[in-house]
Parts: sequence; C-alpha cells; structure tokens
Amino acid sequence: MEYLENIAISVEVRQIINADLAHHYRVVPKKESGEALELYVSTSNATQTTAEELELYLGKRILFCEVPEQVLNKALYEYYRKEEFTGNVDNGQTISTGKDFLDNLVMEAKAIGSSDIHFEVYEDEARIRFRIDGLLIEKYKLPKDSYLEMTNKIKIEANLDITEKRLPQDGRINYEDFDIRVSILPTLHGEKTVMRLLGRDTSHLNLEDVGFEEKQYRIYKEAIKQSNGIVLISGPTGSGKTTTLYATLKLLNDNKRNIVTVEDPIEYTLKGINQVQLKEDIGLNFTSALRSFLRQDPDIIMLGEIRDAETAKMAIRASLTGHLVLSTIHTNSAIGTISRLVDMGVPAFYIAETLNASVAQRLLRRLCGSCKEQVPFDSKDFPMGYTIPKPLESYYGPKGCPDCYYTGYKGRVAIYEVIPMLDDIVSVIKEHPQNIKDNIKYDYQTLADKAFDLLSDGTTSIEEIYSLLINA
Repeated sequence: MEYLENIAISVEVRQIINADLAHHYRVVPKKESGEALELYVSTSNATQTTAEELELYLGKRILFCEVPEQVLNKALYEYYRKEEFTGNVDNGQTISTGKDFLDNLVMEAKAIGSSDIHFEVYEDEARIRFRIDGLLIEKYKLPKDSYLEMTNKIKIEANLDITEKRLPQDGRINYEDFDIRVSILPTLHGEKTVMRLLGRDTSHLNLEDVGFEEKQYRIYKEAIKQSNGIVLISGPTGSGKTTTLYATLKLLNDNKRNIVTVEDPIEYTLKGINQVQLKEDIGLNFTSALRSFLRQDPDIIMLGEIRDAETAKMAIRASLTGHLVLSTIHTNSAIGTISRLVDMGVPAFYIAETLNASVAQRLLRRLCGSCKEQVPFDSKDFPMGYTIPKPLESYYGPKGCPDCYYTGYKGRVAIYEVIPMLDDIVSVIKEHPQNIKDNIKYDYQTLADKAFDLLSDGTTSIEEIYSLLINA
C-alpha cells in the first residue's frame, strides 16, 4: 500500500475513465503504459472480480495500486464529482452529450470560476476546454460522432438555426442567475462553439477593490467625477477593462444622472442604467448608438470599445459638448492611448482639452499558494534590454497541485498605470503630438514597475510578466 496524503493526476490521465465508472468501482487512474492501466484503489476494493470487470470495460490489463480509503475518497471528490456530469459507462471513455450533460458542464464551469467553455472538433475527435484564470484547460474528450449532437443541442438552447452550418452564429442562453453568450464558428472539421458565462451578481463590482494603488485610485476618481471629458482604459482582450468600467458606473449611478451604455456583450445588468446591446448586423454599432445617445439627454455615456477613427472622433465630440464619456481602447500603455488617438486623426488640441485620464490595465495570474516554489534568480530569464529595478536572489515559480488544476496558478490580480491630464502633459500633447512618449516627464508607476513588485513579493512569476515587460 502506498501511503499518500494526496493523489495527483493530470488532465490527460483523468480522461482515461469517466465519473460514473470511477465512483462505481471506486478507482482513480494512476498511469497508462501500453496495454496496461494502473489504478489507485482502496484495499477493500482491490479484488480480482473488480479487475476482471474493468478489463472488460476498458480493454486493458488492470493493475491496482492500493491507497488508504480517505486518500481515495478525497481524489474521487476532487477529480470525479458525480454532480459534474452524466456519463455513459460504455468503453469507459465516451460521455453522454444529452441536455443533462450540457447543464452539468455549465454548472461545473461556473462552480470553478471558468469564464468560457470551448467546444472544438478535429479530424478524429472533439474536446471541451475551460478557460480558468485566462488559461485554457482541457476537461473532456468526446467521439466526433457525438459532437454534432452536442452542437445541435447548444443551438436549440440558444435559439439558433441548427440547419445553418456555413456561417457564424451568435445567441444567448438564460439561466436563473447568469446568462451565457454563445458563439458558433464554422471550421475545417465542423463548428467550433464558445460559451461565455456572464454573471448577474454585481455585488463584487466595487471600484476601491479592483486593484488601484492609493495614488492611482485618487487620480482616477477625480477624473470620473468631472461633469464632462473622456476617460479611456486600455489593454488587450481579457485584461479586465470592462470590469473596471462596470465598477465605475456602479459608483457613478446615484439616480441623479442619465447613464447610457452600448456594449458587446452586456456582461452585467446594472439597475438604473440604460444598457444597449450592439447589433452590427442591423446597423447598430458604436457610432450609430452614440449618435442616438446624444438625443437622449445623457449625462454619462459608456462605449464598450473605441474601434475606429469615426467612433473616436464622435466620443471626443460628445465629451466636448458636456458629457462624461467612458470607454476602452486597445493599446499597450496609458501613453500609447494618447498616441493612438493622434494616429486615428483626432486633433491633438481636442485630446488635450477633453481627456481626463488615460489608464492601462492588465491581469496577472497569481501563483498558487499551496504549491509555488522558490527559484534561484537568473538574469537570463528576463527580456533582453530590460533593466531590473532591484536585485533578487530568488523568486517564486509555478509547480502545480490539485488546488490549481496543476497549472501552478490560482486567481488573478489587476495592475494599472494611470496618467492624469496635468498642465505639463497637456502642453506636451499640444506641442509634440507625434512624439508624446519621449516628452512626457510625469513620474508614475508603470505596469512593468507593478509587475516587478508582484514578482518580488511572490505573488506572480517571471513567466507571467514576460510579455508585459517586453511591451512595456
């Protein structure tokens, strides 16, 4: 008998058997070697009869590795919770793709904090992956002939056309306390489906808790308290920009102002705020919605994203006429946002007069507190040309354990850089619109500065901040 405290199995090994089979025979896979399969089992279940039945189901020679009952129970709970999905005990690897499976899959994703579920089909098989803390984790594999049935059930739930397989489709599924946005895309071997989980609970949307440093929070709050002007938050997709905007709207929603938004998608429903869902197929885009908003006597306008020059100019124009405009934009830094507006053709004078604050944001994965390990410092791990602010003898890196699904990370932390429109900065924008970065002398905490602080205190790893340092 092996005296283990925990049984650790990878995502790949977990796929060998399904939950029904694991609980019925009370076994957990250890490893697969050719025609043999080694399973963890408690002493009371390590019988010849059990081995023979499993050999019939799985078509492999079964070897048992005995472990204490409490260790096995913990592993069954962690890896094969019965409520997670409904499985067919066929060959031990196929799963039911009925509605119960789909509902239980969604509930599992929600329970573990997944933001998206990816259904992907390839030449010989299909797979299901969850996005957890920004990283895709493979959860299940299913036969290709079951995948079409699964896709059709999703389409029916989302009120989509099950006969349309040539064009992308978008739909929505409503659950009791959350919604799901469904996106279907035709690919080489079939249709890929992504389900994004959209919560309705806004209790966690508090601006003081999103991650601003004290000075940054003070500057940002001053910028959004203005009756007019524009506040822009930059960063790549999935960097938490929309969450920051929702927290901002929640703070500003005092029942004394008319607040309107246009979003794609509407991720949270905010009581007392007029939210509009983008519908580009019928001409309702950010620009057309903004034109309509200006006839609705708004005080605050939130645009989900500034994607083009026309929308940028309209947003600037709206801020000039007495409205506070909040939006996001795709740039690498807070200064880069100003340069991007110039590149879009917005006159530097208007940017200087209307921009209240420029904010850049990223999300970094937190190292798992249960398994992170200390790593000796090596300057070669850092990007070439990057100056390390202060020397380190060591830092922490990811290892992987059951608590973090063997990724080494658990949860994420937001980091920001915030630039206010001080007189010196306004003058630089007006006088040096084509070379803003080299002329702004304002001393502020950059994304790279904060990232290094989090590396130094063991919150995140060098692998996690590598790309951020390169683009800083």
